[in-house]
Amino acid sequence: MAGSPRLLMVMALLVGLAACSQGPDDGARGREEPRAGTAQPETTAPERAAATGGNAAAPRGAPDELDYVALGDSLAAGVGAERGYVDRYAEHLRNDTGAGVRVVNLGVSGQTSSELLEALRKDPATRRALGGAEVVTFNIGINDLGRAGRAYEDGTCGGPDNEGCLRAAVAAVERNWDAIGGEVLRLSSTEDAVIRTAGLGYIPGVEGVFEPYLAEVNRHIAASADDNGIPHVEIRLGAGGLSQDGVHPNDEGYGKIADGLRELGYEPSSSR
Repeated sequence: MAGSPRLLMVMALLVGLAACSQGPDDGARGREEPRAGTAQPETTAPERAAATGGNAAAPRGAPDELDYVALGDSLAAGVGAERGYVDRYAEHLRNDTGAGVRVVNLGVSGQTSSELLEALRKDPATRRALGGAEVVTFNIGINDLGRAGRAYEDGTCGGPDNEGCLRAAVAAVERNWDAIGGEVLRLSSTEDAVIRTAGLGYIPGVEGVFEPYLAEVNRHIAASADDNGIPHVEIRLGAGGLSQDGVHPNDEGYGKIADGLRELGYEPSSSR
């Protein structure tokens, strides 16, 4: 089936995210140890933040060392740039709260919402990491849509309009998103845990047949996050925010995602 240049560009974006596999260096990039010199036992995290000009209070009841667990797909893993949004958000946490931050990045390239939900329910390492986390971020869903988009382009999506798999993908993301939010809230360590979501990570520019499906997912994410008391942000990136592969954010793009999360502040989730 032939497509317009704009449609093909959008599909390259979505399918590229869905097909991306984790490179050998992704795990090293995803895990970040506390920087030298952050531990200052003679002062508290809020006192250090005030001394260094930090512009946000430390999470209520937070220790001097924060365990930060990141969940999601290749965007959480930081593919496409020197530093992803997880490392950048961790730096904001350090600067704004004065606390040391220990990062466990569980982002997996190509991960779908079903796969993340299964990890939250069945993977002992994932559940254990969340149980010790004071800070959690997650993004998920773009790969579900990307896989359906590839089937649409191949003419194998199903239904009389060849859009059956797109409808199914939207329904799966919405169902899984609700369950993922609930699992994260249940598994995280304390009532004072700071839980934030970047939604899909960022919103691709789409039009035509894909536009209403993406819009529906974004509406549901916003409503579900609000219902669960999880502050969320959705970032739109132009071409200047994408890496050379045209699919993943570059350093500027990841910086915008991290900045958006930072602007949400560090108060615990309101429903906890």
